[in-house]
Amino acid sequence: MKKVLLEMEDQKNSYEQKAKESLQKVLEEKMNAEQQLQSTQRSLALAEQKCEEWRSQYEALKEDWKTLGTQHRELESQLHVLQSKLQGADSRDLQMNQALRFLENEHQELQAKIECLQGDRDPCSLDTQDLQEAVWAMAPNVDGGDCCGTGSVPGQ
Repeated sequence: MKKVLLEMEDQKNSYEQKAKESLQKVLEEKMNAEQQLQSTQRSLALAEQKCEEWRSQYEALKEDWKTLGTQHRELESQLHVLQSKLQGADSRDLQMNQALRFLENEHQELQAKIECLQGDRDPCSLDTQDLQEAVWAMAPNVDGGDCCGTGSVPGQ
């Protein structure tokens, strides 16, 4: 019986030792799990912070995009107005150039007519002047005026 008691005591010690080792192992696992939990919680907090930053940036970019879209539409509208004005100006420019060419041609034609008339007049004016001088020399008026009563003096 003593032997049985000794065996039982050995078993008891063996169980206690195994229980202590198991308990130690469980405590270590618990500490590792707690460390992992803390690490995961820190990672989660950082991830949530990053998420909030990205959400904030997303909202800001979305607002910027909306503003840029509005500005783009306004600029497109202004571009269409300016293109329309440019087409009108081009049309007026074309009309003005056509009118200018017409006036230049008319000016050239009139200049040519003036030159032609001046060319025709010069020989006639010399002939007329010669005739007037001849008439004055042949028939002077008594009062010294001309025969037509113009009061002009020959040679003037």
